[in-house]
Amino acid sequence: MAGHSQFKNIMHRKGAQDAKRSKIFNKLAREITVAAKAGLPDPAANPRLRAAIQAARTQNMPRDRIDRAIKSGSPGGDDASYEEVRYEGYGPGGVALIVEALTDNRNRTASEVRSAFSKHGGTLGETNSVSFMFSRVGVIVYPAAAAEAEAMFEAALEAGAENVDSDAERHEVTTAVEDLSAVRDVLEGRFGTPEQAKLEWRPLNTVSPDEDTAKTLLKLIDMLDDNDDVQTVTGNFDIPQDVLERLTA
Repeated sequence: MAGHSQFKNIMHRKGAQDAKRSKIFNKLAREITVAAKAGLPDPAANPRLRAAIQAARTQNMPRDRIDRAIKSGSPGGDDASYEEVRYEGYGPGGVALIVEALTDNRNRTASEVRSAFSKHGGTLGETNSVSFMFSRVGVIVYPAAAAEAEAMFEAALEAGAENVDSDAERHEVTTAVEDLSAVRDVLEGRFGTPEQAKLEWRPLNTVSPDEDTAKTLLKLIDMLDDNDDVQTVTGNFDIPQDVLERLTA
């Protein structure tokens, strides 16, 4: 389990229990609301909103729930105001972690994130205390069925992407931060709406924690993931598959 796989792998590992599905929907709805409030509430004219809606559909979020989230972020909708905040620190074994959140109460969220780190042998640091260990990249994801690997590769590179990785399940296009929107628009015009189009943190190097450290690390990530304010958790860890299977059996 590589750290940069973060949210999608955590969700897969935790399964589709009703309680977890509700939390996932809450996070997705919050992103939709923030995206609608930050731009126009029309997905055709708001790329971030369009991407948020597609992410919700990928998780089978009900259409009425998506519509309510858009309405909350529209003029005259919900008065709640969410801020995008980032927390950085070290987890057990010195694993570097970046936690991104959308919150309507910075003090509450900071306290809860700090408590999670402390409870699991970690330390919350200052902004930029670990981000230098990561690169910030744009990531666009399509299902494998959207195009042949060669067609996706050629279209992405022509649009200005930096790299394309294709396998049996999906195509992952990476871009420079400033090129994400332009590349996404070109690919969307040719292959349709992507499953994901967002900025991510990618570790420059990874560490492989031993089994005991990995067990505590996963507990920390679970606790952070359980927080409704937390949207993503990214780390510079790579847990060997056999260790991960034992810990999640």
